[in-house]
Amino acid sequence: MFVRIRFRCVEPKLRIFGSFGTPLVFWFLMGSGLKNSFRGDLNYLQYFFPGTILLILLFTAIFSTISIIEDRNQGFLQSVLVSPTPRSALVFGKLMGGTLLAVMQGLLFIVMAPFLGLPLTLWDVVFLLVVMTLVSFALTGLGFLMAWKLDSSQGFHSIMNLFLMPLWILSGALFPLSTTPSWLSWVMIFNPLTYAMSLLQKGFFGTFDSHYFVLNSSFICFLVCLIFGVIMYILSVRMCSRSS
Repeated sequence: MFVRIRFRCVEPKLRIFGSFGTPLVFWFLMGSGLKNSFRGDLNYLQYFFPGTILLILLFTAIFSTISIIEDRNQGFLQSVLVSPTPRSALVFGKLMGGTLLAVMQGLLFIVMAPFLGLPLTLWDVVFLLVVMTLVSFALTGLGFLMAWKLDSSQGFHSIMNLFLMPLWILSGALFPLSTTPSWLSWVMIFNPLTYAMSLLQKGFFGTFDSHYFVLNSSFICFLVCLIFGVIMYILSVRMCSRSS
């Protein structure tokens, strides 16, 4: 499953452009338009940089699970389910395939950071690599759960626009949590992607703009992302086992 998803997603050039090119264009246009709207040490191009990486991870991880729908329609999924391979191994291979693709595209975008006034040390790169791997695994698991229940890619895209994009917007990717109304801040606190954004911003900026202790603690943010990923994996395995 790991090898299959890697080749299924690397070959189509349009899929690569959709998961990497779209966030890149979005970052450049929106970042340029709001470049001088931030006061302080950061301009908006710099602030929006970690948010764009999270969007790349989201797009790549989620799009990689569309192949579940395609495999079901082609009969490949049924042949895999009747094999003696443990369901946990099948799911893990699927999730790791999407994770690898997402992290690779995230690293390509990180190369631009020094040219934007965001110098990174070797430790920063390692830190970001760990964060991206953890977040990508969780997001691929979320995509797995969505794709497993759907019969068409059109329905998959509809769910993504309805559910996943607001989840990304409310992570602090577009605007700092400290500038939001109190009720919206609490909504963002319960969003697991907010903790992922906190870690990404700490990797680039060394800090996260929040007066909430849970978001200022790297340990808590890592723990939330880890729990998110484990829950997505367990639910995916259980769903796969029930369907077989």
